Amino acid sequence: MSVRAPLAGLSALALLAGCAGPLEPLYHRPSSPVPAAFPDGPAYRPQAPDASPLTWRQAFPGRKLQSVITLALDQSRDLRVAAAQVETARAQFQTQRAALLPKISAGGQALYAREYLGLPASVGPPDFNLTEYAVSLGASNYELDLFGRVRSLTRAAFYQYLASQSGRREAELTLISTTASDWLTLASDKSLLQVSQDTLNSGQKSLDLAKARLDGGVGTALDVANARTVVEQAKADIARYTTQVAQDINALNLEVGASVPADLLPSGLDDPDAALPRTPGALDSRVLLARPDVVQAEDQLRAAKADIGAARAAFFPSISLTGAGGFTSATLASLFAPGTAVWSFAPSVSLPIFSGGANLAGLRNAKAQDRIAVAQYEKSVQTAFRETADALAAQGLMSQRVSAQQGLVDAAAESLRLSTALYERGQNTYLDVLTAQRTLYSAQQSLLTTRLLAANTVVSLYQVLGGAL
Repeated sequence: MSVRAPLAGLSALALLAGCAGPLEPLYHRPSSPVPAAFPDGPAYRPQAPDASPLTWRQAFPGRKLQSVITLALDQSRDLRVAAAQVETARAQFQTQRAALLPKISAGGQALYAREYLGLPASVGPPDFNLTEYAVSLGASNYELDLFGRVRSLTRAAFYQYLASQSGRREAELTLISTTASDWLTLASDKSLLQVSQDTLNSGQKSLDLAKARLDGGVGTALDVANARTVVEQAKADIARYTTQVAQDINALNLEVGASVPADLLPSGLDDPDAALPRTPGALDSRVLLARPDVVQAEDQLRAAKADIGAARAAFFPSISLTGAGGFTSATLASLFAPGTAVWSFAPSVSLPIFSGGANLAGLRNAKAQDRIAVAQYEKSVQTAFRETADALAAQGLMSQRVSAQQGLVDAAAESLRLSTALYERGQNTYLDVLTAQRTLYSAQQSLLTTRLLAANTVVSLYQVLGGAL
């Protein structure tokens, strides 16, 4: 008999197995738990109807910043971990998918044995030598997926694989945003350091003038002491910001995964590369459905639905097939001679009758995990909506805040100029100069803080809108 007969039977039964459908529930995306449009009002600026998420190169057009982000995408260890997790999920999916097909294996065997028969010498020899050669090709314990258990498990593994890909994209999005934020923080602290140095220089000049007036008999020791307070405060701030700049560079190097070249570091917030375009908002909250974390939550929800199908299939019979075909002979030369063909075909059926409630518990667990996945998906959408609404509110009036803060700096600078001129002519006390110096110094620091906040709103909007990579 030909060895192709059992193998053809296996193929036919495998095709038959594909006729039965899975028992998992049909997937329907949950209704959106958030409004269709983002909030509006005094805190928000008008939104462009055609707004769409920007790519990171559009959001961060500066050459230096783009180079640092590119370096981070190439060197970040966190991103390497995320990539490895994707490969792990892919391998797990491929392993599960392999269960849909029979595992065919080939084997060969040579047997050499001596057996003792225990016969008397008058009847025959007491023992004899046995030699046997065999080759075979067959499948073992192949499950006919009549009720979709294996297919449901394969779909669950596939959606987990897709979820890992979304997780990697989320990691990339976070890496880009964090790198940009760290770079801008370094720029801000460098500007604050420069303001402290300028204040020290200005304060030192005022201190020298106060000392000269004291030596000339027209000033007071109080004026000198007051002038020294500005100088000492500036010195303390210089030391503080110098430390912060060093720590900012360390944090940026860690985020990037490599030492950032000095020529790619910002000179300050006035660096042209630190100027960021305003990220457009979106009128329709459906844009959030493309956010990587939301997509990941939906993939995990799909996987949970597939797990329900596998749990339901556990209540039905399981049919497994084992079959093999080959040749066997007492001599190697006649192994493939006519009449040496052999085959075996052994189907088996397992019907669950009593499992102590394990199958029912498994189904209840799968349904509970599905409810958890639904809630997590809805929460991810709500979180995305809240984060985007907050970012839109933060950016809405930011230009007015920066403009007002700049006006405060200009007014404080003019006040210091006038107070100093009057003091030099003896028409004013040094207390007015000291007040103007402190007001200007504080206003300059606040302006830089506000400008950094404005830049970070662009970074935040890029991230919360799920900016394109």
